[in-house]
Amino acid sequence: MSKVSVLIIEDTPAESEALVKVLTQNNYAIAGVATTFSEALALFYKNTVDIVIIDVFLNGIPEGITFAETINITPDISRPFVFLTSSNDRQIFERAKLTKPFSFLLKPFNELEILYAIEMAVEKFYEQSNVFLSDDLDTVLSTDSLFIKKKNSLKKVLIDDIVYIEVEERYCNIITEHEKFVIMISLTKISELLEKNKFVKTHRNYIVNANKIEEIVLHDNLVILKGNHKVTLSEKHKDFIKKLNILK
Repeated sequence: MSKVSVLIIEDTPAESEALVKVLTQNNYAIAGVATTFSEALALFYKNTVDIVIIDVFLNGIPEGITFAETINITPDISRPFVFLTSSNDRQIFERAKLTKPFSFLLKPFNELEILYAIEMAVEKFYEQSNVFLSDDLDTVLSTDSLFIKKKNSLKKVLIDDIVYIEVEERYCNIITEHEKFVIMISLTKISELLEKNKFVKTHRNYIVNANKIEEIVLHDNLVILKGNHKVTLSEKHKDFIKKLNILK
């Protein structure tokens, strides 16, 4: 499991230090702290960034908005972001609003506001509304990761690291080569969100990452996966074998 990585764009040391403290105490990783537009772009492109917290004004200029406008231009690199400001300038607010931030927080911020804003930003960015407010769900899926709610923070699991998924009533066990995570989501729901060519059902209770398959033992109805994990192969789901390029 990886930590969710946050880039902080803030030119006031006391504010950036407070943000770093809140985020690290809640198990977020800091991708960097930038005080200028150019520094922010350099850190954004250099590091893995899952979410950005942006001060609207950097050194008295609304360069935070310029940064948001810049990363919005290319959808593939865009990330969810939250604005922070102490300004009450209506025109600046209207310009900032056009960038479609996921939250707009006034300074001085408080800890819960920041943590809730991050959750809301991830939900809205990946178009899975109110997941973290539900008693029945705790996981948002992106194209390459699972964002799992744990207490006041989010955890990140790379989809490519998943070996298989097993359902147990309302829960799914997410198995990687070295770890196991229990999330509140149905197998039907998670299978709808995962890439069909990569994740295949071998049984009504199992979905496997086809890239992790090492052997299929037909006479024992078993699929052997990386890390020596074994899952059941049912007659109903054997058709997926014909589609696997690894079995030539």
